[in-house]
Amino acid sequence: MLCTALCLFGGTAYICTPTNFKMDVKYIHQISTELNLPVKQVGNVEQLHAEGATIPFISRYRKEATGNMDEVQVANVIDKIRYYDELEKRKETVLKTIEAAGKLTPELRKRVEECLNATELEDIYLPYKPKRKTKASVAIEKGLEPLATLLFAQGNTRVEEEAAQYINEQVKDTAEALQGARDIIAERIAESEQARTLVRAMFAETSVVASRVLTTKKEEADAQKYRDYFDFKEPLSKCPSHRILAIRRGEKEGFLIMDISIEKDTAVGSLKTEFVRSSGEAGTQVGLAVEDSYARLLKPAIETEFRMNSKTSADEEAIKVFAENLRQLLLASPLGHKRVLAIDPGFRTGCKVVCLDESGTFLKYETIFPHAPQNDWHGAAEALKRLVSKYDIEAVGYGNGTASKETEKLVRGIDFGKPVSVFMVNESGASIYSASEVAREEFPDEDVTVRGAISIGRRLLDPLSELVKIDAKSIGVGQYQHDVNQNRLKDSLDQVVQSCVNYVGVDVNTASKHLLMYVSGLTATTAKNIVEYRVKNGAFKSRGELLKVAMLGPKAYEQCAGFLRIPNAVNPLDNSAVHPESYPVVEAMAGGLNCTVAELITRLELRKGIKARDFVTETVGQYTIEDILKELEKPGRDPREAIEEFRFAEGLAAIGDLKAGMKVPGIVTNITNFGAFVDVGVKQDGLVHVSHLANKFVSDPNEVVKLNQKVMVTVLEVDAARKRISLSMKDAGSGENRTRPAGNPQKQAAKPAPAGKNSFQSSLDALRKKFGE
Repeated sequence: MLCTALCLFGGTAYICTPTNFKMDVKYIHQISTELNLPVKQVGNVEQLHAEGATIPFISRYRKEATGNMDEVQVANVIDKIRYYDELEKRKETVLKTIEAAGKLTPELRKRVEECLNATELEDIYLPYKPKRKTKASVAIEKGLEPLATLLFAQGNTRVEEEAAQYINEQVKDTAEALQGARDIIAERIAESEQARTLVRAMFAETSVVASRVLTTKKEEADAQKYRDYFDFKEPLSKCPSHRILAIRRGEKEGFLIMDISIEKDTAVGSLKTEFVRSSGEAGTQVGLAVEDSYARLLKPAIETEFRMNSKTSADEEAIKVFAENLRQLLLASPLGHKRVLAIDPGFRTGCKVVCLDESGTFLKYETIFPHAPQNDWHGAAEALKRLVSKYDIEAVGYGNGTASKETEKLVRGIDFGKPVSVFMVNESGASIYSASEVAREEFPDEDVTVRGAISIGRRLLDPLSELVKIDAKSIGVGQYQHDVNQNRLKDSLDQVVQSCVNYVGVDVNTASKHLLMYVSGLTATTAKNIVEYRVKNGAFKSRGELLKVAMLGPKAYEQCAGFLRIPNAVNPLDNSAVHPESYPVVEAMAGGLNCTVAELITRLELRKGIKARDFVTETVGQYTIEDILKELEKPGRDPREAIEEFRFAEGLAAIGDLKAGMKVPGIVTNITNFGAFVDVGVKQDGLVHVSHLANKFVSDPNEVVKLNQKVMVTVLEVDAARKRISLSMKDAGSGENRTRPAGNPQKQAAKPAPAGKNSFQSSLDALRKKFGE
């Protein structure tokens, strides 16, 4: 079946047929089936991806081509595309290897070419795969393969008499001959697709994951954190990812032994039913070979496969948790353009204080010593009052690490003579940043302590802009992040950062190169070139001027333009999410109402006169028009929630101050599959187990809580010795009196605006003519 799809690029349409696809059409159809998406839309995503379009660009500015897929759906299609790309490459290797061995038949080639599953492909390939020396290969070298074939046929064979014919210098007796024949049969069974499919199905349905402690390590202090797994069993299909990862970590550290198994007798019985077809002497020999095949070859191989699969699944769950937490942290509420005093709290070495202006520019640094051992409370308070007055400070932000609670008490006890907001700032990863090459480049003359305080202040102003400078794994909102596949983790987190940056949009005249490099279509090099152009030529006056930046060509411009903002530009659309390729559509709307684009944006009564259907054409669809109209309501708006102040309960400073039954306010600091960690102001986060998140069953904690969310919790239990606090959100106003969660760019992203009436290339040509090549 041919795939015909309409793809939109720059206001022009083209037909996407199978010849346009970079991959085989059968894979397009397979992806369509697996993801329950129309074939033509999957094909369009494949084509767009092959031509270099990013996920944010595709989901926002190519909705007609994708049928309004969100970022998650687009990412899922691209993941499948990568899977089948790898499968195709593997097929090429398999076919070449089998052909080189002289065993490739037309039927076998067809099976390989039509295969759509990596595991199935390896099963097909296994009998032909080059191997090291095995028991079976040794037996074949001794000339025992005909005997194995005879026995496996399970006819009326006198086994001892037949085996005696193979006695020679290499085979000393009939027992050795029969053993060699069984070794060959065992390997054939282990390599057969039906045997592997049968055992694999049993593992999938009935396998049990078990762990036990190494006796010699049981009493070691470091082993105690794994004591829940000293004698543990659970069906693999029901074992959650965090348990799998915990057991594997305990195994890696040498405290636990992990095993995944099925009932041996049941498995061997099923295999005998499949392969033993005679009750005679030959059948008996095959039965023995089946037992050996399962114990020595099949069981270890399939167990290893399921160990790997369970690890992969657990990795994906952990990465998903980390990615969602990172998304929420990156989209935390920004303070905005305010003058800030930031404090990095400390005891012996003092509190590092910096002042920043509205754009985050570093103004002043001092150290105060309000806490032990100096206890200069009065001097510290006077210093803060002086700095607030001198630099016209509007808000104070303090880190949530050591001496945080004491520093908050100091700041809130000062009368600054004017309203000054006070905020706690999550400082996870600030020390990583302060010692990084990025920080040294930004502040070459400042100490690491100064850089850390600056980072805290800038996080308050705009968490997203500051956190992109830090390796996401260092932010500390993950679950077993050091145990999962690091390449997969990096790819996922990079995708989240890119998604969040493009969801919010970037002011091209103030953004750092570290933020710009995550904008769709830009690289580290083009981001650096944008900053250098800005320094040399002054602020960008229009989006079109980006075409003058070195190495930023038409394709990069197409990808990035809609996500870059230029406040106070001559064309107000340059400060919106409307893509330049759709400017002609907006101009046509304004022309039809005899007004300017600026008037169209500012006057609601004019926009009410627009009939969306009047602007739908072959190249501009309903999705595009709807997105344009929504963006014109509040062009360039920040989709993140407004920031709110928060205070911990008075009188709580240490874990010993908590008592069962207390109801206290807190902030969600981390979310895992088994619950959420909440900071209640006692220097040790408490855990709200998933069973205590709400008065209803909760399968996914993210359904109930979000990172940085303000919550009311009830203290259930306090174990000061083990530094464990158990909390509950049941009957604690779950859902009420809380800040709303951070926005989700995959669900709430501003509607894109692809394809104007004139082609994108025409727009480019006009811009180039205006600004020069």
